[in-house]
Amino acid sequence: MARYIFVTGGVVSSLGKGLSSASLAYLLQSRGYKVRIRKLDPYLNVDPGTMSPFQHGEVFVTDDGAETDLDLGHYERFSGISAKKTDNITTGKIYNDVLKRERQGKYLGKTVQVIPHITNRIKEFIKNDVSKEDFVICEIGGTVGDIESLPFLEAIRQFSNEYGRTNTLFIHLTLVPYMKASDEIKTKPTQHSVKELRSIGIQPDIIICRSERTIPLNQRKKISLFCNVSIEDVIETVDVKTIYEAPISFNKEKLDERVLNYFKIKSKKKVNLKPWKRITNLVLNTNNKVNIGVIGKYVELKDAYKSLDEALTHGGIANNLKVNLIRIESDNLKPNQIKEKLKNVAGILIPGGFGKRGTEGKIAAISYARKNKIPFLGICFGMQMAVIEFARNKLKIKNATSSEFGNSKASVVGLMSEWIKDGKIMRGTDKNLGGTMRLGSYEARLKKDTKISQIYNSSKIKERHRHRYEVNINYKNHFEGKGMIFSGLSPDNKLPEIIELKDHPWFIGVQFHPEFKSRPLAPHPLFSSFIKAAKKNSI
Repeated sequence: MARYIFVTGGVVSSLGKGLSSASLAYLLQSRGYKVRIRKLDPYLNVDPGTMSPFQHGEVFVTDDGAETDLDLGHYERFSGISAKKTDNITTGKIYNDVLKRERQGKYLGKTVQVIPHITNRIKEFIKNDVSKEDFVICEIGGTVGDIESLPFLEAIRQFSNEYGRTNTLFIHLTLVPYMKASDEIKTKPTQHSVKELRSIGIQPDIIICRSERTIPLNQRKKISLFCNVSIEDVIETVDVKTIYEAPISFNKEKLDERVLNYFKIKSKKKVNLKPWKRITNLVLNTNNKVNIGVIGKYVELKDAYKSLDEALTHGGIANNLKVNLIRIESDNLKPNQIKEKLKNVAGILIPGGFGKRGTEGKIAAISYARKNKIPFLGICFGMQMAVIEFARNKLKIKNATSSEFGNSKASVVGLMSEWIKDGKIMRGTDKNLGGTMRLGSYEARLKKDTKISQIYNSSKIKERHRHRYEVNINYKNHFEGKGMIFSGLSPDNKLPEIIELKDHPWFIGVQFHPEFKSRPLAPHPLFSSFIKAAKKNSI
């Protein structure tokens, strides 16, 4: 029978509930147990797919096509477990499901209420699609005290009573701030946060205290006393220099040991922290560095490209060097600034995105990379911009553009009308934005004797997609005649998946998002190869 661990947060958001959950998952896995991690988000959007990255960071995509919170990326990167649609739910999805049932008359004429109907649907989600897992870790988004979070907190309170306190564990993550003026660590915010949690019927079993400094024993005893937990269950997590230290830090604080102790079970194996120690040592201590220019329109917000940043770091790990990201705002990148702005970069990357804003800066940077033989990687929108740049400057289609930016007779990139998914015809739409893209894992066939086939060492791959526009396959022969190879296509040969340049040391564009499948312990081959090429270029 699965044991359920609920992770809540207090005082402020962005304390690291996702990273804590992911680290705990790895530690429990390393001890020989099967783990599943889930995220319950309190916002009213059905999913984050229609949100601006400035609002909520990146949208992480699963193999089965769910647009989810970026924390699921942490879960996958640390645990190695591929997330599913059944691992992320929102208030919007919960209410949407309940209201559909009400319209179908499935509540037998009853008044539909938050309790029990909304809370029951949340409990259904928590238990759904669980079979052989030993532990299910459920992170509750937001902070205790938020109006939006109340139904979720009430649901997990009920769940614990129904499923049994011996089979459920509550972990509360809170902030223990350091006051520079008085040179003191303050426990009062934690006390108030736990008081708020207890007022709705939840007593935390373990408290994780986030702090920028080590918490003195006296303060830990104070938290233990006022929050009604044993001193051993007050776990400190001091700010780390790299997120890859987190599993090491939590193990040192015996978080995994305390969890097993609570459930009265023993470890099956000894925890293996050698991979994380190796990675941490490399990231923090290596003198070998390479500069990569990331040109996008959300670069001022790091979470907007979270998986991408991590994948580039993984590429550095594979090449025993540190990747230094130079973030360049594409809106402000003028053609006459390109040489100056990019003079110190060894590789250029254009990430995914939507809309016309900032495109000319991206196209100018791509032209610079192509002409100056600088390693280039274009992802999704970045690939489309590379195609437009090539069409304008090599095919001499001066007005080459994408239909995403308006009607044009020279749209070398256009809106997909239909595509194949698991043998079924899928159709795009311009009426609804949410959930209407080509989402999730799709197969691509790689052309023999191309750079991409050598990188993957395969003729078939599966990668995750998130887009509604595609390169127009009708231009394929024109492009290839000028040296741009369509080196990866969908199985029906209708959708271009990968392009590369014949006369360039490393110039690749991909329609998918390889960053979603990269792991610190298993770097994605595309990023490993890109960083290797950049390293060679920097010598």
